[in-house]
Order: sequence, then C-alpha cells, then structure tokens
Amino acid sequence: MIYDAIIVGGGASGLFLAANLKELNVLVLEKNRSAGNKILASGGGRCNITNKNISPKNYLGDENFISNSLNSLNYQDVLNFFGELSFSEQKSSQFFCDSGAKAVLKVLLSKIRAEILYNHEVISANKNGEIFEISCQNETIFKSKKLIIASGGISYKTLGVSDIGLNIAHKFGLKSVAFAPALVGFTVQKDEFWFKNLSGVSVKAEISLTTKVNKDKFCERKFSGDILFTHKGISGPVILNASLFWQKGQLSLNFLPNFSKKQLVQGKKQLSSVLPLPKSFVLEFLSVNGLKDAPYESFSQEQKDKILKLFDYSFAPAGTFGFERAEVCNGGVLTSGLDKNFQAKGVSGLYFVGEVLDVTGMLGGFNIHFAFASAKSVAHDILRT
Repeated sequence: MIYDAIIVGGGASGLFLAANLKELNVLVLEKNRSAGNKILASGGGRCNITNKNISPKNYLGDENFISNSLNSLNYQDVLNFFGELSFSEQKSSQFFCDSGAKAVLKVLLSKIRAEILYNHEVISANKNGEIFEISCQNETIFKSKKLIIASGGISYKTLGVSDIGLNIAHKFGLKSVAFAPALVGFTVQKDEFWFKNLSGVSVKAEISLTTKVNKDKFCERKFSGDILFTHKGISGPVILNASLFWQKGQLSLNFLPNFSKKQLVQGKKQLSSVLPLPKSFVLEFLSVNGLKDAPYESFSQEQKDKILKLFDYSFAPAGTFGFERAEVCNGGVLTSGLDKNFQAKGVSGLYFVGEVLDVTGMLGGFNIHFAFASAKSVAHDILRT
C-alpha cells in the first residue's frame, strides 16, 4: 500500500495534522505505546493550549518565517477546534482546559481518521522516485507520497523522545542546529551556592539579559514573574523564559521590582521587616554578604552598596538543568531550508513541523500553538496539491 501521507510522530503537531487530513489515506507512526505524551504533561496536566497574545515576539527563530506560519491559525481557531471543551483564560493570557489535558488529547484523537501505529520507531527514510520509503526498527517498511516529520525535540526523555527528525533532515541535505535545553532552570556557580540554601522559597523578580541577534545586533530582554530556588540552583517561570534567550554570560536580577530604594528607610525597623521578601531570603542574603539584620540607616555606605545589589544582582549561570528538566528544546531543522508551507526546498513532498524545527516559544501555550499552526499550514498545502 502507498499512503497519501505518513506522519512521523504522534505529538501535538502530528496529531493535529492528521486531524486536518481526514480526506486522505494517512498513517501516523509513533515510537511510544501511546500518543500525545507531551500534551498530557503540558500546563501541569491542565494543557495550556494557546495564548491570546500570539506573536512572533514570543518566539526564538526566524521572525518572518514564524510570522507567516502564525497567520494560518489564531488562538480563537484553536479554541474553536476543541469547541466541545471549556477553557479558562488565566495568567499571562493563556488558556487552560477546565477538564484537563486528558480531555484535550481525547478530543484530538477523536477527530483523527488516520491509522495510528504505536511502538513503531522510525530509523530512516528514503525517496525512490516520487515515493518515500520509511523504515522502522521492527524491519517494517511503509511507502507514501508525502512524508511529514513531526518527531519533536529531545527534552523530557522520560516521555520517549527521539532525534530522528534531524537525522532525516541531514539525509535529505537540510541543515540543522543541535538541540539544546530550553525553558529550563539554571545551575549556579560557587558565588551563588547560597541560592541552594533557599530551596523551596519563591520570590517575584525581574530578570534582564542581553542576547546577540546577529553579528552586529544585540537585544535587551526583560522578564517579570516568579523565581523558585531549588537544590540545583534557580528556576520558576521568569527563569525558564530567560533561559530561552540566554546564550552565555551575565544576567541581572531585580529582587525588588515593585519597591523603591527610598522605601528602605523606615525608622528603626530591621531590614527583614522592611523588605517585601521572605524573611529566610533576606537573612540568607545578609549572611552571605557578612551582614546582620538591622535598620538600613545603621549600615555603612559600603554595606549599603551590598544591600542595593538586591535591585541589580548580576551573576553568570554555570549552565542549565539539562534535557531531563527542559520543557522544550532550542535548535532543530533550520527554517531557511523550508518554503513558507514547511516543505523542504528541493525535496517535494517532505515537510517538517513542530518542535523539530528551529523555532521555540516562551512559556504560556506558545509552543503547542506553533505545533498546531505549522501542522495547519502543511495540511492546507497538501490538500491543495
């Protein structure tokens, strides 16, 4: 049998694509024993499925390519697709499913007419004339007119991830960037080991960093939100978003984004009573700087300068928590090798969608939305040809 299309990967992009190709004879090859593992894990099991503020600015990658792809699907289109479910708009304009991620996956699977084969790990792909030949680890070979790679990245290895997408891209002459952990916490160097002593403590903060856009252009980025100290270093939503754009070097943390320096002076109150921070944090910060808890005006100028670092605490992370703790990956197949419909230039019928591409979104439903949008673009292209 020769299928109209074979989709490698049963994640968000692969399943959404299959659901939009009902008219065709489609096969989905999934290496795991079930589909949609990352969907089930998204949003803490509540699936933050899209965001009201979808914009290329929320992504790392080629801005023009991303902008074009997002035009194929807006947030309301996603909500309409899952119309039988109820979603609540919550923090940062993201939409969570009221009945949980399992309900989202169930609805998505119910809309698919394609054949899905589980425990079928793809190991290679070739093209013989106009037909693709896809080989699986169990020695089965499938043939199709179109081949769509929706294999994702390699974060959250416990969910059964694969780098087959990059291997197939290289086989057909497409370039890629090696995967790297993204939306992930930072490990710290010796000077910041005091972070570890605060494991479990959370504070609201603002983080600033400078990223290199290209050879001559740099961009200053700022993020606000919760920071969580852990036994490994520092995490939390604001850190995860910063990790997407951090390359190396210094970051600056403002632990008092809604507090002015003038407010430090409040009579004879001790600093731990004045600062809008957990007392454990203040005492640890003072201790590591060789200071005791006392009224601000009782400190020398040199000591005050140390305290003022709370408004601009610069440090260089040692690294990240790695792929095991990363929500997504940076890197992937370069979009410069694809046309606007996600088809490989020079290889008719070969498409790449979702996280396997060198496009990564911030926290808040942006990545799953791009997975859907890229799949929608490919479905439209395949159905019109």
